[in-house]
Amino acid sequence: MDIKKQIDTIVGKVKADPDFANKFKENPEKAVESVSGIDIPDGMVDKVVEGVKAAIKGGKVSDAIDSIKKLF
Repeated sequence: MDIKKQIDTIVGKVKADPDFANKFKENPEKAVESVSGIDIPDGMVDKVVEGVKAAIKGGKVSDAIDSIKKLF
């Protein structure tokens, strides 16, 4: 799975779709899985959610990716 691509896709969807943004706010894990189309392991989905939140707040997606790489 290309984590950076998933984060970029989800960030774009959050910014473009107010309904999805609300879903992400209410249950980020379920929202991420709905976009990815796969059941992401809990530890990994948390990192994707963190990356999306960081990118939305103006952080760098690459920083989130670096922290995800440490899992492997």
